[in-house]
Amino acid sequence: MNAVVLDQPLTRMNRPSAAGRDATRAFLARATRLRAPAKDESTDNVLLVVAELVANAIRHTVGPCALHLELLDGSIDVCVTDLSPQPPRPRTPSTDGAGGWGWFMIKRLATRIRIKAVPEGGKTICAELPW
Repeated sequence: MNAVVLDQPLTRMNRPSAAGRDATRAFLARATRLRAPAKDESTDNVLLVVAELVANAIRHTVGPCALHLELLDGSIDVCVTDLSPQPPRPRTPSTDGAGGWGWFMIKRLATRIRIKAVPEGGKTICAELPW
């Protein structure tokens, strides 16, 4: 099988959330040509997790971030690297619109989550989703 990989730097100046979603849509189109998703909602789930991880990297850290997507056997690995060494700090989800649902949602959709320190500083958060 041909490797389907995306490596996309995202700067704070170029609408990083929109750029991440656009790059992810193109990646998913290539992935679908090689292997259809396992479920109808797989595409939406990947887009949702990308949007949340990129938004969190921009909202809670300084500097740019990077998006890495990879089609694996039966899954897609979604990784976002940012410059903060701090791990995510889950909050109790709020029903009044104050947030807190992102990490909860990622944990529900992903079959595996990994957080790795980046030697130069920062971290990479990876969420593996069924495909």
